[in-house]
Amino acid sequence: MKRLGITQRVENIHRYSERRDCLDQRWATMALHLGYLPLPLPNLATDQVPKLLDNLQLDGVLLSGGNSIASLEPESEDAAPERHRFESALLEQAIERKLPLIGVCRGMQLINFELGGRLSPISGHVAKRHSLTQEGDVQIPEEVNSYHNWAIPRDGLAAELTPLAFDSAGNVEAFECSEKNLLGIMWHPEREQPVRALDVKLLKRYLS
Repeated sequence: MKRLGITQRVENIHRYSERRDCLDQRWATMALHLGYLPLPLPNLATDQVPKLLDNLQLDGVLLSGGNSIASLEPESEDAAPERHRFESALLEQAIERKLPLIGVCRGMQLINFELGGRLSPISGHVAKRHSLTQEGDVQIPEEVNSYHNWAIPRDGLAAELTPLAFDSAGNVEAFECSEKNLLGIMWHPEREQPVRALDVKLLKRYLS
């Protein structure tokens, strides 16, 4: 079975004085629907990323949601600079090694940010559902869940990324870079129960 590396959010557990790497169990279900074995990735130091990829022999990478982007909200309680550094290095290595990479919610934001794009604060997009407008030929769900406080405005999309969908305000909700085999989506496909066939088809398109 192919292997999908999935990054993890950082949770600060004050009761035990621990910082924990955590992953929603629903990602394992989603990975299996995609035909991949899920492998949670620890937030290692950047110099360990090449060794990690060498040993795991991944067939694809997924940047999951959770945590504020440390460069944008350094004082936020859930900011995780160690995760930002790890995922930035992971993105760079995935592009260099031509590994398919998908960013979900925060993962999508990080791809755009690291490739030179811009993010803007947004309200009313947490624990909501809204419709999408498709751009181009890639089939996108007509309605999605929403759990984010930052958006990618149309003019904030990194130059090498191509928009696939917008929300009603014109913010980018999905993008691709076919040359680098990147996909970014702002919704959480793992939180749709049961798993939606269209989400599976979309993610498989970029993992294959």
